Amino acid sequence: MNALGKHILLELKDCDKEALNDLNFLKATMLEAAEKCGATIMGECFHTYIPQGVSGVVTIAESHLFIHTWPEYGYAAADIFTCGTSVKPEVAADILVKALKSANYSVIEIQRGLLVADRAQAALCK
Repeated sequence: MNALGKHILLELKDCDKEALNDLNFLKATMLEAAEKCGATIMGECFHTYIPQGVSGVVTIAESHLFIHTWPEYGYAAADIFTCGTSVKPEVAADILVKALKSANYSVIEIQRGLLVADRAQAALCK
């Protein structure tokens, strides 16, 4: 079986609370993560919430990187979805973990678009 892409879900706990509420820092970190993992950046959109928190997405030709933060809990949820094999989403995930100084995190990787490599084999699966 072949997958069309990888989807990495990050649970980032015990993070630097100031970093989680810093729109400019988060935007720069997300753009750096996209660049260093080999993605082609197409655009970005970030928003600061009142009284706290930030959401942001970096759109890449290969899909997206997204983050939503809860500074009051020291928590961020992030996902990195990439298509193909040229982009290394694990690199982006590592950058986010380190930049946010997450002392307690988990990484869940999901294969997206699982396809049977051979049509004859696909017929047998029906």
